[in-house]
Amino acid sequence: MTPTEAAAIALQDHAALWSMGEIRASDVVHAACDALVAGLDTPGLRILAACTRAEADYDVHDLLPAALHELGLAFYPVGSEAGQEAVARALARRMLAGELTPREFTFRIHQRHGHEMPLTERLAELDDEYDILEYGVRTVDEVDAEVTAEARRLAAHPTVPAEPTDPRS
Repeated sequence: MTPTEAAAIALQDHAALWSMGEIRASDVVHAACDALVAGLDTPGLRILAACTRAEADYDVHDLLPAALHELGLAFYPVGSEAGQEAVARALARRMLAGELTPREFTFRIHQRHGHEMPLTERLAELDDEYDILEYGVRTVDEVDAEVTAEARRLAAHPTVPAEPTDPRS
């Protein structure tokens, strides 16, 4: 994966996480800065990256959709099913990167979606398994391994474009 592809995926993940209330607007601005450093460059991305922490809470809402559009990335409306799935995939990538433990990952998925979202149903079941480990025959390592396999499945979703798609370019 090239640095620009990784930066595009990271920006897409941050956008999804922000639109679903998982992270702060300033985290999106940091991801925009990282995307610029990695070689992605559009007018909207530059404006987004230039936001201060104080401006981020007010301006990201208006700036992010245009910046994502210029890069050919998706903006997920708050509460949308596609956005919820994008958040699950973003959290899976964070777990695989070591930012979340398998237990934290399943807990967050289970807490957010319960057993309602087909994409993450198995993760909710695995979160339940963590709760009953002392009564069963499985070990933490076995459940962790299955969670990791599920995270890999989610993270294997097709990646986002790495090059800007602004028609004005």
